Order: sequence, then structure tokens, then C-alpha cells
Amino acid sequence: MTKLSVNINKIATLRNARGGNHPNVLQVAKDAQAFGAHGITVHPRPDERHITYQDARELPQGITTEYNIEGNPIPKFIDLVCAVRPDQVTLVPDAPDAVTSNAGWDTIKNRSFLQEVIQEFKQHGIRTSIFLDPDVAQVEAAVKTGTDRIELYTESYAQLYPQSPQKAVAPFVAAAVKAKEVGLGLNAGHDLSLENIAYFAQEVPELLEVSIGHALVCESLYLGLENVINQYIAKLSTH
Repeated sequence: MTKLSVNINKIATLRNARGGNHPNVLQVAKDAQAFGAHGITVHPRPDERHITYQDARELPQGITTEYNIEGNPIPKFIDLVCAVRPDQVTLVPDAPDAVTSNAGWDTIKNRSFLQEVIQEFKQHGIRTSIFLDPDVAQVEAAVKTGTDRIELYTESYAQLYPQSPQKAVAPFVAAAVKAKEVGLGLNAGHDLSLENIAYFAQEVPELLEVSIGHALVCESLYLGLENVINQYIAKLSTH
């Protein structure tokens, strides 16, 4: 089945709004795994407005599943990842002032840069993934960077899904088929929710992992974290 990695950035945002250590990010990571999550994702940004670099260093003591660190591979981020050695690093080309991730890599223009960064992570035994738009040409070029996986940026799917699920998912199916053809593992994330996740997982072949944070935390305010995590797992198990 497709694995669920819970992004806990929004938990840190809530903590940081008040100061102190409530809610406790490490404890939430432990609880999410106890409730059934297959992994934990964090995305530390340079201004540390939610997950801090110290959080990223401390979290391994509470992670018994898989640990995924996302971010733009600036020198500080590269040093962090090489020191922590998570199970997976996901490279995202977001600007320092970006509110949230909003585009995938151009793997053609950035091939040399990505090759260099990915090689360094692989030397530390870290599985690599790069954030991509659902563009077949970009997927085909991604394999030349040396990455193990790609993560499809799913905002466009989430926006179009209410009007036309088939049209919304079509580019992602094509990208997934190409990923399998060139030997890349497939992840996905961004704006996936309980409303749209089941159809996406059903239609997109060879989907290994989804990373979900904002929607999952929002849904948990009404339904409870344990309940929501188990609803996601149930929906991911139907295909």
C-alpha cells in the first residue's frame, strides 16, 4: 500500500505562536506513529518559523518508522541533513520567503546542481527525492540527476479535483507512468486531503508514499489526530 508520512510543521507553528513547548513536537511525532503513520516529515526553513533546525536534530530519538526532511538545499540545509542522516531527503526549490512550496524543480536547467547535491547525500546513505511538477519531460530529465525518487507536487490536482477528478489526475498518471519507465520511485504531496486522497491513490500507479501536513492537521482539529490518521490509511489501502 501507499505509505503515509505525516508532516508536523503545523504543530510547530502552533507551538511557536505561544512560545514554550506546547504542543510538544517530539511527542506528536511519537503519537502519530503510534496511531499508524508510516513516517514523519519536516520542512525546516531558513527563518525557522515552524520546524526549527534543532527540532530536526532532536526528532530522530522519537522516530521508529521513516524520517523525511524536506527543504531547499542551501549549505545550512545540506549540513543539517548530512549530520542527521534521515531515511529520506526531499529537495524542494522554495525561496526563503515562500509561504509554502509552490513549484517543482526544473530538472533540465538544474541538472548539474542537483547531481552534485544528490551525490553528497548518497555518500551519507540517504535516499533522495526531488519535488517535481507533473511534467513528463521533467520526470524524464530527473533520472539524470541521480535521484532515487521524485515527489509530485499535487496542488493542481487538489484545485481541479472538485470540478473534474479525471482531468485533475491525468497529468499525474502520465508522470507516474514515465517515472516507472525510467526507474524512479514515486512520492506525492501538497494539498492532498481526506476528500481527494483515495481517488489519487487509486488512479496513480506505483505510488510509494504521500506526505500530508496542513490538511491532516486541520482535519484533526475537528476529528482528532488518531481518527484522521486512520482514515487516511484506510483510504490509501483501497487501491
